[in-house]
Amino acid sequence: MHFENPGFDPQNIEKLEKELSRAGKNHKIIPDDGNSEEFVNFWFIGMFEGKKVIYDAALYTLRLHHSSEVYELAEHEAAKKFPNFKGINYEEDEEGNLKPLSSEEEEIGWFITEIIMELEEEESVKVQEFIDLDTNHDYGIGLDAALNVDEINEKVISKFVTEFNEDTLVLDDTMYSFQTEEDEI
Repeated sequence: MHFENPGFDPQNIEKLEKELSRAGKNHKIIPDDGNSEEFVNFWFIGMFEGKKVIYDAALYTLRLHHSSEVYELAEHEAAKKFPNFKGINYEEDEEGNLKPLSSEEEEIGWFITEIIMELEEEESVKVQEFIDLDTNHDYGIGLDAALNVDEINEKVISKFVTEFNEDTLVLDDTMYSFQTEEDEI
């Protein structure tokens, strides 16, 4: 039987189940350059409409979610002020060093930084824990979630998967705002 979405294919689910069982885990971290202390991409098996399915999950800290929202808003403001703005692209030279930005890109960069600092100082952007499911995902069901934790690690992921699958996950609906830490700037 052919499955349009391989994350619903019982053979793929069984294969992942065996792999998880051997590893003694309830999730498999997908190797990705984007994985960090604040973001991890992983797979786990759960139920959807009464059937087992592979969830392709992206779990990140609320701080990272907040930073993304603030940056997106700052970029939007930059696009309004600078009609030619298409994003700042950092390029490397032959030795792997970053090439200098054009004067316009530098001006835009400073403008974005100022907007970010203003948005954070005024606590204009507030975020809360959430889970977002994508049932039209290309592999299983896409799941994006942000949790108010300091880092995304094995323990946090394992607890999240267990609570998600047992339907005991309780999200904090408090609205939070974060400040960029001085050493991040």
